Amino acid sequence: MMLLDEIEVLPWLTIHFVENNGMAFGIEIFGKLFLSLFRIIAIGYLFYFINGMVKKKVKPVIHIAFSLILAGAIGNMVDSAFYGYIFEHSMGQISTFMPEDGGYAPILYGKVVDMIHLNLIEGYYPTWLPFYGGDYFSHFRPVFNLADSAISIGVFILILYNKSLSLAFQPLPKKSTNTDSEVNQEIA
Repeated sequence: MMLLDEIEVLPWLTIHFVENNGMAFGIEIFGKLFLSLFRIIAIGYLFYFINGMVKKKVKPVIHIAFSLILAGAIGNMVDSAFYGYIFEHSMGQISTFMPEDGGYAPILYGKVVDMIHLNLIEGYYPTWLPFYGGDYFSHFRPVFNLADSAISIGVFILILYNKSLSLAFQPLPKKSTNTDSEVNQEIA
């Protein structure tokens, strides 16, 4: 596909090819190298953090949430690190894999490919609405990828467990190995 090409899969689901320069929704703060290095450090910390949770026997739902965030971060990092290095640019042309002259960017400077666009609700605002009257709207304009979805689902799970998050980091209770006679003696 060329940049900005799209394929309608279902009336509400489109494969729409865009390249994301920065973080979520294309935000750029300090530059591509800083973002790539930050991602690598964050991935390393998440591995360390999840390993610590495994040793502490934290509840599985928290493992799942942080593992989804880690998987999404790795996916976006791999895309950012290698996509520009192994592919030619896609502006006005179909990109070539492993071009003779090299890719469009050095390692760690590539873009992240986003391709999923959901369009469940679309239409035009009523004309009587101030400022937006008559303008087109789509319920969710951002285009995203599977890595973004994994990160979002992981964060959503953590938000759901926010009230009990501190309890979730407590180790699971150990199963009792006491026999019935020992329990009766302890009660007495």
